[in-house]
Amino acid sequence: MSTITFNLSFQDTLIGEVDALARRESRSRSELLREAARLYIQRQKRWESLFALGDSVVRESELSEEDVVREIRAVRKAKGKKPLR
Repeated sequence: MSTITFNLSFQDTLIGEVDALARRESRSRSELLREAARLYIQRQKRWESLFALGDSVVRESELSEEDVVREIRAVRKAKGKKPLR
């Protein structure tokens, strides 16, 4: 696998936190930032998948936004939680 080197700009405080964490985990700064990027991408893909599932359910069940709000209100009322405005 080939690699590409590029420059990033960080505030002093953030790079200090990155370096401190890398030291605690016995990693290089690059290794830590690569892992952070991988995890971020995975998380975004999970969110995209979740939203796609939600869109699919809405299309299949023909729910309106008001239907969803009404259901959330009913569940919150049943649980004694603060209702949506």
